[in-house]
Amino acid sequence: MMKAVVKYVLQISIIFVAVFPHTYLQAQERINNVRIWLAPENTRLVFDLSGAVKHKIFSLKNPSRVVLDIQNVVLNVDLNKLVLSDSPIKKIRAGKGLPLRIVLDLSENLKPVSFALAPNKEYGHRLVVDLTRTGKAFAEKIKNVEKVVNVPKVALANVVDNTNVTRNRLLPGKKLRDIVIALDAGHGGEDPGAIGASGLREKVVVLAIAQELEKLIDKENGFISRMIRRNDYYVSLRGRTAIARKKNADLFVSIHADAFKNKSARGASVWVLSNKGASSEVGRWLAQKENSSDLIGGVGNLNLGNKDAVLKGVLLDMSMTASRKDSREVASKIHKNIDRFAKMHKPNVERAGFLVLKSPDIPSILIETGFISNPKEEASLKTTAYRKKMARAIFAGIKQHFLNKPPAFTELYRLKYGNDLVKKQEYKVVSGDSLSRIAIRYGVKIASLREVNKIKNDKIRIGQRLQIPAS
Repeated sequence: MMKAVVKYVLQISIIFVAVFPHTYLQAQERINNVRIWLAPENTRLVFDLSGAVKHKIFSLKNPSRVVLDIQNVVLNVDLNKLVLSDSPIKKIRAGKGLPLRIVLDLSENLKPVSFALAPNKEYGHRLVVDLTRTGKAFAEKIKNVEKVVNVPKVALANVVDNTNVTRNRLLPGKKLRDIVIALDAGHGGEDPGAIGASGLREKVVVLAIAQELEKLIDKENGFISRMIRRNDYYVSLRGRTAIARKKNADLFVSIHADAFKNKSARGASVWVLSNKGASSEVGRWLAQKENSSDLIGGVGNLNLGNKDAVLKGVLLDMSMTASRKDSREVASKIHKNIDRFAKMHKPNVERAGFLVLKSPDIPSILIETGFISNPKEEASLKTTAYRKKMARAIFAGIKQHFLNKPPAFTELYRLKYGNDLVKKQEYKVVSGDSLSRIAIRYGVKIASLREVNKIKNDKIRIGQRLQIPAS
């Protein structure tokens, strides 16, 4: 009787394993591919998975290593074939047990950050590991990766506060700074952006246009470019504006070549930030699509320190008010230039809530150079001639704007106004005005308003005429 029972149990077990192998045995996902992306700030490893997994990551020192333990997965790729040259990873080793342990031998101490990505139209489940340079290591490495151009600083006389005339003039024979244009080629690395019917990727097109624009800017006296990304790697949306700020940019230009669900949609467009949302249905769709791409970077919200919510809002609103006017002006000029040779999506500059435009202190615009989902426009975007034409139109608008409104302490400012660093305009005070509101409206510092108008206690009266210094 006992033998019969045992035999019956074994038979049931065999049937159970055959029918439900992943339930009976430990289920195993697979790592089918590993990709590497090199950026100045970090190195990114992307593990392509057959399904979702759990993992842990930690660092070890002496020697520097990063250890990645992945549960419920087997390695289905040869790690030795991964090209590690020019990266801080000396070698990648993998164990054979479960959980799978992958060890990264490093040439320097790096801060590891890991996160999972859900499937999208191009990729399945992914596990991303970012190895970020920090401190001295980053400062040294960045010099070898980025284009370094020395921007001369303005030499001003060392004078006391009450000597206005002397402080507002240049010392003879000293060079002024160049106008800095930050060029943001959208997407990159793990994020290809939109993809055309023929396989043309947005990240490739916009980098090529940005490189053409870079050449034009750097050839022009009084201007200099700063590329947000130089190669095929991803930079978070917040990270792009942060880089522009570190480079002391006077203008931030984000270049895209997006797609729409309707392939008949066509036309280039120029965008500025709108606090009230998009100015059209396509704007809402595009803004949502661009903003959601920041998930690829695994980043959080902008950190304004320990300031309370009300103060944060006031600071951002004050800063954005000053830069938004310039954004609209330069965007309008670029729109007119592109309209001379390309179909425009709308007759005027459009507005949307693009996250990449939300730099509080830098005039920022976003240019859609065409719809890559439209077969005719995709064909144009493939050509070098069209990319150069687009770059020339963008730069002509930038140059026109800054020739008309050059920032103080620049060579263009000196050429237009002479050695005086303050060009004054007059404003008549009306009911409800305050010194701070006037400063915000014109994008100038309250201290400059006080100084130029010799105001000591911030009191102003209706009808009073104030001199407004250059921003």
